[in-house]
Amino acid sequence: LDGASPYQVDRALTKFGFAMGPYAVSDLAGLDIGYMTRQRKAADRHPRDRVPVFADRLHELGRLGRKSGRGYYLYESGAPQEDPELAPLLDRVRADLGLTPRSFTDEEIVARTMAAMVNEAARTVADGTALRPLDVDVVMLNGYGFPRFRGGPMHWADVQGLPAILADIDRFSAEDDHFWQAAPLLRDLGAEGRSLADLNEGTKS
Repeated sequence: LDGASPYQVDRALTKFGFAMGPYAVSDLAGLDIGYMTRQRKAADRHPRDRVPVFADRLHELGRLGRKSGRGYYLYESGAPQEDPELAPLLDRVRADLGLTPRSFTDEEIVARTMAAMVNEAARTVADGTALRPLDVDVVMLNGYGFPRFRGGPMHWADVQGLPAILADIDRFSAEDDHFWQAAPLLRDLGAEGRSLADLNEGTKS
């Protein structure tokens, strides 16, 4: 909605190492799945939550992804192809929302995606959903197609350095301080000069 096309996002993340980008994955799963999930959760939505209105518009047009032959991509020949009709559709949605699109580099797309992933993963460790950062990495590598050579999102965050991840989150929060709130665990580790890997030591499954 802010300016990058779904195709640029997918290209940036496949270049990073993912086998598929998130929009290609949505087409594979079916856009009706995401739509029904959002409808079910709508009553509990925070007023400041950003809603993927564009995905809802595609669903309303009967564009359900691979199962209907058209979603974010076209599937007329079997393989996904970029749809020239998507850009004007997206422009209309942005205009309806009063959004002025801006350009994004591939690097910024990756930085935003990874900062959000690491931040949410840190919350799952802090609340006990995941026992330790290593468990997050194992699940992401074996269950969600995270690029193996990156070692998992938590390992990747340690390689980048938690201060760098926190700086990205703080920078992004200048635009949206509702979504971009650093997980307290990341703040604490960053302030102490520790890494996520430190939390793996001495913890047994």
